[in-house]
Amino acid sequence: MNPNNTMCEFTSTKMFTFTDEDSEELLEVIIPEIAEAAYGMYTWPCAPVLAQYVWYHRHRLHGKNVLEIGSGTALTGIVAAKCGAHVILSDSGLHPECLENCHRSCRANGLIDVEITPITWGLITPNFLSLPQIHFIFGSDCFYDTKDFEDVLVTVSFLLHQNPLAEFWCTYQERSASRSIKFYLQKWGLQAEFVPTDTFFTKEQTNDAPGLDSVHMILITLLTDSQVQMSSAISS
Repeated sequence: MNPNNTMCEFTSTKMFTFTDEDSEELLEVIIPEIAEAAYGMYTWPCAPVLAQYVWYHRHRLHGKNVLEIGSGTALTGIVAAKCGAHVILSDSGLHPECLENCHRSCRANGLIDVEITPITWGLITPNFLSLPQIHFIFGSDCFYDTKDFEDVLVTVSFLLHQNPLAEFWCTYQERSASRSIKFYLQKWGLQAEFVPTDTFFTKEQTNDAPGLDSVHMILITLLTDSQVQMSSAISS
């Protein structure tokens, strides 16, 4: 995975390249960004890491329904769509500029059949309820602001209860050791598994991933009934 920048007056265009040394497959993704903009208008270090994980597991995604929450520049969702997944991109309905950025990324990559919908963390809206069956949920750097932690996991918990076999693939950048989602995972019946980045990055790819040493890859799924009972017994 290798990013390259091309600057314009008000925007920048970043190209990400994903490769497979064994099969010699190659994927290039173009991501437009708004210069000096915050949050969803810029590709943060977590997104390329999650996109690399998606690329590494691309054969699991072909023909599957994928929902990306907090898509922002939509790098991860674009990679999944290019790998044959049926992708729905989403971002906060309170920030239409982020939804437009998703449209911009799709146009830049020639994707015309990717659905884009407003989903605001913590809110259950009609378009949220009308989603099709979801197999995978993606989210990169959704755990940026502590005030959003529970809203993100409320949204994920609802989706996973609607789709019990689905998985939430997410990355977050560690900014403080005191910030944790552990309490909210337990509260909303979820469990997390950390995935070492060296299991899906080669040594050469690691050199092209700035900030990788502070980014964590996590798989979040529902607790089983027995795990919920055990957790309740321990808590009581």
